[in-house]
Amino acid sequence: MSGSGGSVIPTNGPTFDLFDNTPELIPLRTAARSDDWDAVQAYFAGLDSVDQVSSAVAALAGIDGTEVLLQRAVADHPGDPLPRAALAERYVYIGWDIRSGARAKYVSSDQFDQFHGWLRKAEQILIEVCAEQPGYAPAWTARLMTARGLQLGHAEARRRYDRLSAHHPHHYRAQVQLLQQLCPKWSGSWEAAHGFARECATAAPDGSNSAALVALAHIEHWLELDGSEATAYMRGVPVRDDLRNAAQVSVLHPAHRPDWNSIGAHNAFAFAFSLGGHFADAAPHFAFLGDRATESPWWYANDQKAAFLKYRKSALGA
Repeated sequence: MSGSGGSVIPTNGPTFDLFDNTPELIPLRTAARSDDWDAVQAYFAGLDSVDQVSSAVAALAGIDGTEVLLQRAVADHPGDPLPRAALAERYVYIGWDIRSGARAKYVSSDQFDQFHGWLRKAEQILIEVCAEQPGYAPAWTARLMTARGLQLGHAEARRRYDRLSAHHPHHYRAQVQLLQQLCPKWSGSWEAAHGFARECATAAPDGSNSAALVALAHIEHWLELDGSEATAYMRGVPVRDDLRNAAQVSVLHPAHRPDWNSIGAHNAFAFAFSLGGHFADAAPHFAFLGDRATESPWWYANDQKAAFLKYRKSALGA
């Protein structure tokens, strides 16, 4: 299967729906909603990269109610890592929905108890999968989420990332997960977060999505600042130049081949440049996206749809 690529002419949008933005995933949703595991397996058999498999597992796990299908598939195919990894990630999503995205001080003890309970169920499955299939990227990626939610510490999260990276370097979904762990809101530091983002950008081949982590790290940093300090940070020349360099070696590089992760990477750059008022720099990213927005990072805007439309108009005039 090919990736989702090419510039898209804006219509009414934006849409934040994964399946609208990546129509190649629609047959997977159809199979899951039809409770047809054979069709789900056939879909995965047609994927041609680890990144696609990992993204498709996340998409499958994100469909409400799929835990019933996945639990049955695990029982019917006990040696197959796919249903187990997808079920574990589904449990992670259920748990995180209960916790919510609020800061810890706003989350009740009952929410935390339920959250940790779901994550522990997921972790038990994932430990088994990773022991049997040490190169199975979706399982290690999900274990980065459980490590963060269960507060297992930075050393353990980095160990898990390194185990995955040994088999699949520059795995974008895993990099995004570890970046969250390294931010101060999860007991990390800006030195660690920005350092990891630049490490990923430098190590990845030209044209990779990995340098979008530079944009995501600056967005996270902006989020922690107040008022004029936040605005000044994103408008500053060092941040602007950091973003420009990252964009040029990744999604704007001639070697870039759009894939399912490119939409998220372009959204990261579009949002980051727009926050700094660098609309000429944001323009090529909005041109690629058309109406295809992603929840992350636009969920950091007070009104994500209005922010996307406002910034896109400033960048493209439409």
